[in-house]
Amino acid sequence: MEHSPAAAWLAQAAGAAEQQGAGNLLRVVLIVMVVGGVLTAWLLLRGYKNKDD
Repeated sequence: MEHSPAAAWLAQAAGAAEQQGAGNLLRVVLIVMVVGGVLTAWLLLRGYKNKDD
């Protein structure tokens, strides 16, 4: 395994990120939206539960 300077490694990573596009960001945004929607629905529906005391 050859040693490469941090600057060269960072430049390669930046080049790879430009080629990949916004796929990972979009995936994270969609997951956060779904989890937020489920949490909001749970909080809203929790108040409508029947209390048979």
